[in-house]
Amino acid sequence: MKKWIKWTVGVVGGIVVLAAGAAVLGYQLAERKMTRTVEVPVKPVAYATEQRALERGKYLFESRGCVDCHGANGGGREFVNDGKGLRIAGPDISPGGATARYQPEDWVRAIRHGVRPGGRPLMVMPSEDYNRFTDQDLAALVSYVRSLPPQRGSAAVVEFPPPVRILYGFGAIQDAAAKIDHSLPPAQPVPEAVNAQHGAYVANMCIGCHGEHLSGGKIPGGPPDWPPAANITPGDNSAMKRYPDAGQFVAMLRSGKRPDGTPIKVMPFESLSKMSDVDTQALYEYLKTVPPRKEGGR
Repeated sequence: MKKWIKWTVGVVGGIVVLAAGAAVLGYQLAERKMTRTVEVPVKPVAYATEQRALERGKYLFESRGCVDCHGANGGGREFVNDGKGLRIAGPDISPGGATARYQPEDWVRAIRHGVRPGGRPLMVMPSEDYNRFTDQDLAALVSYVRSLPPQRGSAAVVEFPPPVRILYGFGAIQDAAAKIDHSLPPAQPVPEAVNAQHGAYVANMCIGCHGEHLSGGKIPGGPPDWPPAANITPGDNSAMKRYPDAGQFVAMLRSGKRPDGTPIKVMPFESLSKMSDVDTQALYEYLKTVPPRKEGGR
C-alpha cells in the first residue's frame, strides 16, 4: 500500500476516534450538567389573594408565554416535536400537577432562577425571561396558577437528539440557570405607561429568543429548521425597519404577520396577541432606545 494511502487512512481513522471520543465526553458532560446542584439565594414571595392580583396574574400567564408551554389551563402541552429526536413538552402546573408540593420559595426558584426545588436545573424553562419579575408580578402569576382547576395533565418531556446533548455538554447551549445572574435583586415596580422605562420591563420577555442584547441570531437548542431570531435593535440590519410606527408593530404582534402579509415563524403569537396596548406600545418605545448591534450577536 502506498504511503499516502496509509497516511490518509490513519488520519481519517484518527479523526473518527477523536469524534467518537468527543461525543462520549459531550454526553457525559451533559449528564453532569443536567444533574448538577445550583445554589441560588431565594427569598419567598407570599401568595396574593386580592382579585386585582389574580386578574394581573391571568394577564401575565396569557401574555408572557406560559400558555405556549403549559397550555391555557396549565395542564401541560407539547410545543416542540420535530420528528427527529427533539421533543419538548411543558408539564401540568395546575394544582395537583408537577408543582403540587411547591412552597413560595420553590416558585421563586423555578420562575426567576430556572432551578428545581431540589437544586437541579429546570431544562428548557426560559427563566431568563422572568428573572426580572417584580415581587408583585411574581406573586400575581403564581397565585393565578394556583387558582386554576386541577387538570391531571401531562408530565414534562425533554428529549434532545445527540447533537443537541453534545453541544449542551460542551457549553454551546446553556440552560437558563447558567445564563442568569442570580445575584440580581428583583426589579422594582415602575408605573405602567407608554414609555421606554416600562417598555424595558416588558422587553425582558424577549431575551430567551432574541438574546440578552436583543440582536437575535440562531436560537440555542431550537430545531435546525427554525429561522434565526430577528435583530430588534435599531440599525440598518434591524427587523424594526419594517415598523416605522407603533401601529404597524402592534399589528404584527396581534396578527403574527409582517406589514407585507408574510407570516413570521416560531414567535409565540398565541401569547403576544394577548399583550395590552400599553405593553406593546411601551415595548416599541423601548426598542427605539437600545444600542444598535450587529445581527446575530445575541
